[in-house]
Amino acid sequence: ELAKHFDILEIDGRRTFTYETCYFDDADRQSYFNHHQGRRRRAKVRIRKYLEAGLCFVEVKLKDKRGATIKKRLPYDPIKFGVLDETALGYVHGAYFDQYRQDFPYELSRVVDMRYVRMTLVAKEGGERMTIDSQLRFFAPGLSHAVRDDRFILETKSANGNGIADRILRTLHQHPTKHCSKYCTAIAILNQGMKHNKFLPALRKLGSIPAQQLELAASPIEREFAA
Repeated sequence: ELAKHFDILEIDGRRTFTYETCYFDDADRQSYFNHHQGRRRRAKVRIRKYLEAGLCFVEVKLKDKRGATIKKRLPYDPIKFGVLDETALGYVHGAYFDQYRQDFPYELSRVVDMRYVRMTLVAKEGGERMTIDSQLRFFAPGLSHAVRDDRFILETKSANGNGIADRILRTLHQHPTKHCSKYCTAIAILNQGMKHNKFLPALRKLGSIPAQQLELAASPIEREFAA
């Protein structure tokens, strides 16, 4: 059914693309708990690499007064993946201040990395999109977790939140899961002692309750994290 309405995004003959992302928070995981508590004034800070394209960005996700997500990003040197230099920190602090008129409230350090493969479907008409993320792997110092390869994260993107893909998924009894942040999911999986009840529906759908901290062969991203 999807094939009638969507094409697969293809660039240089490729239909799947690898993303590597590192997220930043403070020692108390304020960003995580702000998301868990649904606070409007919050920030998610990450560096993301698009491996095949050779691109890298510092990205800041914020909320506006209506609760809509605002994403700002700064082109970044891939060699600096995992480290926020002075320019990057200034960008993060500036984005936060511009949105909330307050200084950024905590010190940032690298807390979790992840890797996954993304396929994007683009509607033949109307600009609707759907992303499919698979092969999710989460890494933190001394810990790693592989989400089952038969589990995916689908995200639909349409003007009114009720696009063609949403309707097709509902006919398959697949309904949106609230609070499905990959960052918060990774933190909850790798740190089961932390409060995570708000993310339980997403964790269950990913087959990641209880956590299975797998001893995987060290990948490049994991070795880089440990360096």
